[in-house]
Amino acid sequence: MPEQFLHGVEVVEIDNGPRPIRTVKSSIIGVVGTAPEADAAAFPLDTPVLVAGSRQEAAKLDTTGDGKGTLPAALEGIFDQIGAMVVVVRVAEGSDADETMANLLGGVNGTTGAYEGVHALLSARTALGVVPRILCAPGFTHQRTTGGVTGVAVGAGGSGYAATGTTVTITGDGVGAEAKAVITAGAVTGVTVTKPGFGYTSATVTISGSGTGATATASLGTVANPVVAELLGIAERTRAVIIADGPNATDAAAIAYRGDWGSPRVFVVDPWAKVVRGGAVVDEPLSARVAGLIAKMDNDRGFWWSPSNQVINGIVGTVRAVDFTLGDANCRANYLNEREVATVIREDGFRLWGNRTCAADPKWAFLSVRRTADLINDSLQRAHLWAVDRNITGTYLQDVTEGVNAYLRSLKAQGAILGGRCWPDPDLNSPANITQGKVFFNFDFTPPYPAEHITFRSQLVNDYIAEIL
Repeated sequence: MPEQFLHGVEVVEIDNGPRPIRTVKSSIIGVVGTAPEADAAAFPLDTPVLVAGSRQEAAKLDTTGDGKGTLPAALEGIFDQIGAMVVVVRVAEGSDADETMANLLGGVNGTTGAYEGVHALLSARTALGVVPRILCAPGFTHQRTTGGVTGVAVGAGGSGYAATGTTVTITGDGVGAEAKAVITAGAVTGVTVTKPGFGYTSATVTISGSGTGATATASLGTVANPVVAELLGIAERTRAVIIADGPNATDAAAIAYRGDWGSPRVFVVDPWAKVVRGGAVVDEPLSARVAGLIAKMDNDRGFWWSPSNQVINGIVGTVRAVDFTLGDANCRANYLNEREVATVIREDGFRLWGNRTCAADPKWAFLSVRRTADLINDSLQRAHLWAVDRNITGTYLQDVTEGVNAYLRSLKAQGAILGGRCWPDPDLNSPANITQGKVFFNFDFTPPYPAEHITFRSQLVNDYIAEIL
């Protein structure tokens, strides 16, 4: 330091200045499913395992070659598109469909605290150093589940219940239903279903806590797919998108399925594909292949590109015929796309056709726009660990701002955004906030949008007759 005595020369390293920002990896796929013939040492249950684009590693999911379970076919579908990095979570196959579905839903082990089922994807960053951005569970996301708890009606409100400590328990022959009580002046005035569960033919509601006398009854019906519902919370935490298979039945069924969701993180594709497997043509969900196609687009063109109008490799047809004529607003493909269901058309190969997510907000209608915002937001967040706990000075504000603006300029040069800028917020960066260690930066950007609707305006004129005279 200059204020201490030194007879000689010293070097003081100044650690100021903007930092380069690198975009986080966008094309890592997370897939959850079953593989009863897997090598248990290579793919332990409820554990994220990274398969780095190798069919040899994926072959350990099917040691007998019987093709049992959903994971062997899913990995093959992904690798038909690109040798992507895939985080695989294998769950146990139950004695029946309901038990297998319960294993998929998983949760947190009460004894070990380990994540199970789809929740094991949350362990990928700690265990493997990667975060899956494209999630799917082929074979388990297409069902609109019957026997779910659609509502709970309060019969008697009772008295003496506290807002905390009052629990609602739903029991019966189904799985996974959860609810919470609404308390007003010590009485239970309502019950909100937080998870509808599935497989119930009858359900009993029990309200327990500090009060007495409250009763309620459950209503059962058809509910949204529980695996997609569970994945949605994971996708929101990790800034991922979910490729969900449609019901593979009718157009009306696909549209009803889409109506269960209002999130820009859910991308529905219907119908399933026909694939040659073991010399025979079989039906397979499309979600794994679409996930692989998105990873391929990320690798070849960038995360800001739409996967629509790209050829899907490895399929020989669709289970349900999807008619398509370019420019025909009444064809089946356009009918599905208009209602936010992506599909497959046959036009110089079998192509994914559809850009739109299940977003309730039209601002996030396009899948590519949602993913572009996710990758920019996450890249900026992760790149600024260096900025945490540093002194808030004018130089500090300038360094952070310049680093972000340099990154946005780089994205613009690549075509990932049309433009963007960053600046310190003059109103929020008040003395009161700064003395609490809080500092605020704003940034904006405009993503490119896919050319979904192209119009050529045709006019018949006689102006050019003069050229032949």
